[in-house]
Amino acid sequence: MPPLLRTLYSCLVLFLSSAILSLSAWIVVPAPTLALLRLGVATPELSPWLLGLNAIACLLAVVGMRRSWLRRLALVLSLVGLGLSTLPLLQLPTTVQQTNAELRANLGPSYEQVSQQLDRQAAQSQNAQSQSIKGPRSQPFVLRQVFTGIPPSPVRYDPNINFAKPDGVQLRMDIYRPPQVGRYPALVMIYGGAWQAGTPSANADFSRYMAARGYTVFAIDYRHAPRYRFPAQLEDVQTALGFVREHATEYEADGDRIALVGRSAGGHLAMLAAYQPDAPPIRAVVSYYGPFNLTAGYADPPQPDPINVRAVLRAFLGGPPAELPALYRTASPATYVTRPLPPTLLVHGGRDHLVEVKFAQAMYQRLRAANSPAVLLEIPWAEHSFDQVFQGLGSQLSLYYVERFLAWALR
Repeated sequence: MPPLLRTLYSCLVLFLSSAILSLSAWIVVPAPTLALLRLGVATPELSPWLLGLNAIACLLAVVGMRRSWLRRLALVLSLVGLGLSTLPLLQLPTTVQQTNAELRANLGPSYEQVSQQLDRQAAQSQNAQSQSIKGPRSQPFVLRQVFTGIPPSPVRYDPNINFAKPDGVQLRMDIYRPPQVGRYPALVMIYGGAWQAGTPSANADFSRYMAARGYTVFAIDYRHAPRYRFPAQLEDVQTALGFVREHATEYEADGDRIALVGRSAGGHLAMLAAYQPDAPPIRAVVSYYGPFNLTAGYADPPQPDPINVRAVLRAFLGGPPAELPALYRTASPATYVTRPLPPTLLVHGGRDHLVEVKFAQAMYQRLRAANSPAVLLEIPWAEHSFDQVFQGLGSQLSLYYVERFLAWALR
């Protein structure tokens, strides 16, 4: 190779190594802004892609570059990126082992029976791809699916079903059902968005996935802050629950087997609705990275703080805790953990920089102290909203355990 081309090649490999390392760094570096938070969310979830790219850059440096400081620098950058992109995969086996042990310990022998039954269903479904109700995931993580995606399944979909019109605001829900007519447990899905944004179509991949596995999924809407402040959002969730129970037969749902599933602000509303003293009989709650104690969250915001947590809480509640202490307590799910509550699965990223994992740990301990069945699935590499990357590591892992938890709770 001519010297000029060799130098050009070396510069390109160095650029490639630098670019891939800069992406890999977000696996461990906290994002200071909302725009950069997207990188903090995606890079750990797609780390096998980065692992492959770093390996290619490393190979290019070894094979095609002559011995020089450029080669050494490119090789060092690629090796550092290789190490960073390996971290989530290295943490995965321990996370699986700890979560399996906690589920068995906290949910008892009945969970083990349900899990074994799901394993049998998963094995059978691999030999019967045409079945109308798809089988559950057979393992917590499938490397291939990070690259190919989780295969979609056909479901029946009814969008934009009107269920309420408070203060002239039309609230709708999207309903997902299995392909075959039947009677199924109900999942009420509540989207996140800092109580200020979002639509029922959020997390549609998850809703379709669960419907294909034998659930009627009601993805609901609610009014948004700051125009509508708390308790408007809770009231809308309660209205939606009334609609689900009233129309359960129409939509092939079992009104006696209802679970709430929410993400971020939706996780907060799911817990809050299920924990009310006058709540309807909710069988289970799944909260993905939802806030628990709003007073504590205001007093101790994350560092860095990509969304300005205090401003979000003021918009939601109308002011700071110093001015509205009673309202902050009323709006905090932790306030209601004074008695046994519906079984709760807390799904939280260990690197969450919006709702830090220490709050999830405190909520978990509080639920356990109140003799409430509770499990904390802590995913050490995951950032807030990690499951937006549906085929990612943390999303696959949480999907596997959410399936098993709901099968146990709604059996």
